[in-house]
Formats: sequence, structure tokens, C-alpha cells
Amino acid sequence: MGQTEKVGVYVDAANVSQSGGFGLRYEILRKFATRGGEYPARLNVYQIYDAKRAENDRSYREKATRFAEVLRDYEYKVIEKPLTRKDSYSEGDNTINTAVDVDMTVDILEQADELDKIVLLTNKSSFTRLVQAVQQRGCRVEVIGFDSIAGDLKREADMYFSGYLIPGLLPIESPYEWGRVGSRVRGLCYDFSHNDGYGFMRYLTNFNEQLWITDSRFEGSPFKTVFAHVSQFEDNFDTSYLPSRDLIFEFDLAESDKGLVAENVILVSAP
Repeated sequence: MGQTEKVGVYVDAANVSQSGGFGLRYEILRKFATRGGEYPARLNVYQIYDAKRAENDRSYREKATRFAEVLRDYEYKVIEKPLTRKDSYSEGDNTINTAVDVDMTVDILEQADELDKIVLLTNKSSFTRLVQAVQQRGCRVEVIGFDSIAGDLKREADMYFSGYLIPGLLPIESPYEWGRVGSRVRGLCYDFSHNDGYGFMRYLTNFNEQLWITDSRFEGSPFKTVFAHVSQFEDNFDTSYLPSRDLIFEFDLAESDKGLVAENVILVSAP
């Protein structure tokens, strides 16, 4: 029996939260990262911490503490990085300056030789050269992102996967489990006929090592296909953009005499 491969997960928490990944479930992320049976050798989450605010804001201080404690339950290491302010600083402003990028880069470079795969959560193009460097060391790199993902980062990764498409990774309002009839899921429209006014959506049902089998007709594919009529898309959506692998939709799964169909289709993410 071969040696179990080792994976490292590195999350820029503030960047992910601000670019569509707010509410990310880290236990699901761990399962996705180790879907091929890999051992989670490193699980690092880099979190901005405002020490000055914490002195006077009890709620902020308690939330930061609780965040770290919950992640420790899933064996993540939370690395708090202090922020510095400019005179024009305001909550959520891009004048925040931290050493998160530098620390993530250094840690990944130092640890890459002991890893077989790296899963990186960020949308910044500044990590593109890092991806190339660790690939040269023989390490596979997967990038997970949500909104505004840098195109060069997506292209350089061995695999890019939208976090919106991973079942359970983000909260979703639905009375049923993802994938069941009546549930609400997220997927993309990979085929659309403008003449006929309908197309097909693809969504992930589970995650395993065969994510590359995107055609649901093939055995082992973790994806399913569902019929989507133009009348089910939200009123203000321009279907001329379809088909597209960049647009992420959320929709209800319903049954009809044609099989599964998508209803109440809304756009949740676009480049």
C-alpha cells in the first residue's frame, strides 16, 4: 500500500469573506481538500486582528476568540495578523495593510516540500507566481474562490473550483439537503440553445477524486445535469451570455415528466 499523500490548506480569511465567501464552513472545506483520502498535514487560516478595536469592543473580541476556537475543533491553526491603519481608515476600506500575503507565501514555500497538494483560498493575482514556484517543486495546487478571481491565478492552478459550487461550503436557504428534489443548489449553465429557449445546468452532488469527469453521463461523475427553460431565469438576466462556465446560478430542483428541471434560477456570481 502506498504512502498517504499530504495536503496543506491555506486560507486568507478576510479576503475570502469580502469576496463572496462569508459564512464559509471550514469542516466542509477540510472534507473537500482531503476528498481523495489525503492527510491534512497543514490547515492554516490567516485572520486579520484589530487589537485596538478589541480593547474597547467586547463583541468583536468575543467573535474573534470564538472563530479561532471553532476552527481549532477542526484542527485548523488560526494565525492572527495585526492590521495597521491609515488616517482614512474605515471598516472594510482597502487602506487596511497587513502582512497576510507575505506570511502565507513564506509558509507555503517553507512547507511545500513536505506536501503533495496545496489548496489555496484567495482571489489575488499576487499569488500566481507562488503557485508556479510550488508546482516546480512537484506540488499540485488547487485554488478555490468565490467572486473577482484573478484570471491568471485560475489559469496557473492545476484546478480552479468555485466555492459556490461545493455542496454545503456556504449557507443556502433550503428545507432539503443539497441535491434532493425540492432543494436549492448552485451550478452553471454549460449548454444553451437560444433558438429553442432552453439549456442544461450542471451541479455537483458530492466531492471525490473524480471531479474531472464533468459529463454526468459517465460512470463515476459526481455531477448531475438538469433541464433549464428560459422562462425560469430571473426577469432581468440577459441570456445572451449563455452558455458560460463563469456564471454561477442558484436554483430549485424540481421533478417533471422530463425529469429534473431547474426553477427560480438566479445569478449569484459573475466575473
